[in-house]
Amino acid sequence: MSSSLRLAAPKMASKAAQSSMKVARPAFQGASVQKFSRGFSAASRQTTFTPMKRSTNLLSATRSPIAKRAYSSEMANALVQVSQNIGMGSAAIGLAGAGVGIGLVFAALINATARNPSLRGQLFSYAILGFAFVEAIGLFDLMVAMMAKFL
Repeated sequence: MSSSLRLAAPKMASKAAQSSMKVARPAFQGASVQKFSRGFSAASRQTTFTPMKRSTNLLSATRSPIAKRAYSSEMANALVQVSQNIGMGSAAIGLAGAGVGIGLVFAALINATARNPSLRGQLFSYAILGFAFVEAIGLFDLMVAMMAKFL
């Protein structure tokens, strides 16, 4: 039974396709002849398959302002600003490290001066050198934070 059905199925499908094409063909042919028979003109005729042009008045009248999602350049600019601020904040965390470093340099100066007061001048010059290095690292970090914000 299944083998006879396998042989009959393609014949039935081809007959169904031919019969539906015969029914649909005259309507399709008339539309295509009518479409290609006229010349090019500025005025276009509205058919079933022609997409409707949208106007802003029609969209604003049919949709509520609450349901409308605004994917515009304003939203894109706002997202860029937010990401720049987050990047600047993340990069500026290193400034706290510079502050801690400066505090450690001068804490070491006070500790060393308390141990040996006669080397106060030499230790102070070393402390100023350490302060300059730590402050330079802090300034580099500030520069990276500003680059994240403004570039």
